Amino acid sequence: MEIAVIGNEEFVLGFRLAGLRKVFVADESDYEDKILEAMSDSDIGILAVDAENLSYLSRNVRHKVLDSIQPVIVPVGGDESDLRERVKRVIGVDLYKTEDEE
Repeated sequence: MEIAVIGNEEFVLGFRLAGLRKVFVADESDYEDKILEAMSDSDIGILAVDAENLSYLSRNVRHKVLDSIQPVIVPVGGDESDLRERVKRVIGVDLYKTEDEE
């Protein structure tokens, strides 16, 4: 399984420098097609996306993306509570839970 990233050229640059080989450069006009292409690649286990770019997706595709388990879609740059809920949904454990929340 590989980690992939999708976004504009500036967003994916850091991931490229970190060594990611699966990079999808997309803008508003082709974002939905590119994310569906990435999601259909069976080699991708985790797909990092710019949280702001999720607004480019139609309602149905956005729900498909946010509910995806294979690959796991990880919005980057969003609210920390969004990431917490995604991790909890995917692995079934709240990794962020503290003793105060018990």
